[in-house]
Amino acid sequence: MTADELRKKYIEFFVAKNHAQIQGKSLLPDNDPTVLFTTAGMHPLVPYLLGEEHPAGNRLVNYQKCIRTGDIDSVGNTSHLTFFEMLGNWSLGDYFKEGAIEMSFEFLTSPQWLNIPVEKLGITVFEGDGDVERDDESVAAWRKMGIPENRIAYLPREDNWWGPAGSTGPCGPDSEMFYYIGDAPCKPDCKPGCSCGKWLEIWNDVFMQYNKNAEGEYIPLARKCVDTGMGIERTVTILNGLKSVYDTEIFAPVRGAVEQAAGYVYGTDEEKDKSVRIICDHLRASTFILGDPKAVSPSNVGAGYVLRRLIRRAVRHGRKLGISTSTPFLSPIAAILIEQMQGPYPELSENKANIIEELDREEKKFLETLQKGEHEFEKLLPNLLKDPRKIMPGRLAFKLYDTYGFPIELTEELALENSIKVNRDEFDEAFKKHQELSRAGSEQVFKGGLQDHGETTTKYHTATHLLHQALRTVLGDHVAQKGSNITAERLRFDFAHPAPMTAEEIKKVESIVNGQIEKDLSVTAQLMSLDEATASGAIALFGEKYESQVKVYTIGPAEGFFTKEVCGGPHVERTGVLGKFTIQKEQSSSAGVRRIRAVLG
Repeated sequence: MTADELRKKYIEFFVAKNHAQIQGKSLLPDNDPTVLFTTAGMHPLVPYLLGEEHPAGNRLVNYQKCIRTGDIDSVGNTSHLTFFEMLGNWSLGDYFKEGAIEMSFEFLTSPQWLNIPVEKLGITVFEGDGDVERDDESVAAWRKMGIPENRIAYLPREDNWWGPAGSTGPCGPDSEMFYYIGDAPCKPDCKPGCSCGKWLEIWNDVFMQYNKNAEGEYIPLARKCVDTGMGIERTVTILNGLKSVYDTEIFAPVRGAVEQAAGYVYGTDEEKDKSVRIICDHLRASTFILGDPKAVSPSNVGAGYVLRRLIRRAVRHGRKLGISTSTPFLSPIAAILIEQMQGPYPELSENKANIIEELDREEKKFLETLQKGEHEFEKLLPNLLKDPRKIMPGRLAFKLYDTYGFPIELTEELALENSIKVNRDEFDEAFKKHQELSRAGSEQVFKGGLQDHGETTTKYHTATHLLHQALRTVLGDHVAQKGSNITAERLRFDFAHPAPMTAEEIKKVESIVNGQIEKDLSVTAQLMSLDEATASGAIALFGEKYESQVKVYTIGPAEGFFTKEVCGGPHVERTGVLGKFTIQKEQSSSAGVRRIRAVLG
C-alpha cells in the first residue's frame, strides 16, 4: 500500500463514519509560543479540544504535516524522522472510548481497509496509579473486539497518559496500537510496549476525560474528547512488510537521487547508509518548512535556526558521501520531492521558487563557513604540530564548532591528515554543556503543544486585531499579517511592508489602537462560509487553508465596524478591558516583512 492510498483510505473511512474532512494547517503555528512547529495532528485543534465549537462539527478527520525536533542529531537510524505526516480523527464531545476503539479496530483489520491480521495486533492501556484508576473501560472495549488478555499491556503514566502540557488543564489516558514484527517473543512476558523492538506502534487513541486543577486533583470533564494519531510513514512500512521507513516508496525518489549524486548504492555500507538517510530526512523537512505558506528563512534563532541546522547537516553528510560541492546538490533533489508531494500539498509547487532559492543560498553560505573553518584550523596547526603528544585539545575543536560552525568530524579528518588526534572526550564534555544550556534556554519553547488561553494572552490576541487594522489605516491596504507570537507578557506581530516605520507612523498606530480600546467596542463572533466572510469585509490570512465554515470576529458595530477577521483564537468580549497599548519596538523581520513588539499596560 502506498502513502497516497493510505491517506485516501483513512479519509474515506472516517467520512463514511460521519466525520467532516478538515484541512491540515501550517507547520508554523500562529499565536502559540510553546512550540516552534506543529508537532502533531492535534496541535491546530487544541482550542476545540478545550471547548470551542469547531465550524465543521464535532466529528473531524484530516492529515497533517508535522515537525519534531527533540533531537535532530539522532536522525539517521531506520525509523527516526524529523518531518512526518499524521492521520487523525477527533470526537469533540461525541463518541468516546468504545466508539473510538471500535472504529480503530475496524479500519485496522477489515479486509475493505488495512486487513491487518488480528493476531498481529497488541494494545497498551493506562495501568492506573494513586491519582487515577486503571483504564478498564478501554480494556473492556478491546476485549470486545477480540484482543486477548496476553496482548494487552498495562503501562504507567509515562507510557500511556497524555497531558496536561502545563501544570493544569485537560488530560487523560491513551490506548496505543502495536503491530508485531517478530517471529518469537523475546521473553515469556513479552507484550506490546516491550523495548525489544518486535512491537511497533502504529496508532494512538487519546481520551481527554479529566481536568487537572491547581490542587493536583483530576476532575472528570463534562465534555470528553477523543484525539487520535496514525503516522503515515511508519504504517506504510509495516503494511508492506519492510524494516525501514526509508525503504518505502515515500523515500524512493529522493533516496535514488541522493544515491545517483553520490555514486553510491544504498545498502552497501551502514555508515554511508546513515548519511543517505540523514540527507533524505533533513532535505524533506527543509523543503516542507520552506514550502509552507508561512515559510521562514534559515537564521540563527527559533524555527529559522532549526531549518539552518537541517540544511547544513544534510550538506555535511553530502560531503561525507563524496558529493561534489562545486554546485549545490540539495535543490535538484528537492525539485524531485516537490513533484512527488505536490498532490496532497500543492503549496510545495506554489512556493517552489522560494524553496530552490533558499536551499541554494544556504548551501553556498555553509560551504563558505566550511572554508573559513578550514582556514582557522590551518592557523592552529603550527602549534599543534609542536606538541610532541600530537593531541588537539577538545576545547579548541569545540571553539571551531561553536564559533565557526565547523563540524567535529571534519576537524578530526584534518587532524588525522596531519597525524594529530583530537581529544574527543574533552570535546564531548564541552558539547554536552552547550546542549544543556541550549535546552535550558528552550524549555519554554519546547514544553508542549497546548496554546495559552489565559486571560492576559487572550487580551494580547485581541489587540493584534486592532494593531493589524491600525497598520492598514496608517500604512495602506498592502499590509498583511505574516505571523504572530503571543505570550502573557507581550505580543509580536509580523506584517508585509517594504520600509521601516517612521516615529510619526508608530505614534499614529498607537493612537488608533488606544482610541478603539477607549471606545470599549464589542467583540462578536459569527460562523459563515469563507466567501460570505470575505464578501462582508473580513480579512483572511493569505495562503492559509480554511474549512467550509469559518469563525469571523468583528470588533465594533455590525455596520461601521473597526475590524473584521477570520480567526479561531481566543478573544475578549469588549476592547475596554485591554488597557493601554504601547509599541516597544519596530524592526525588520525578513525581506519585505516588518516586526512589531508591543505590550498592554
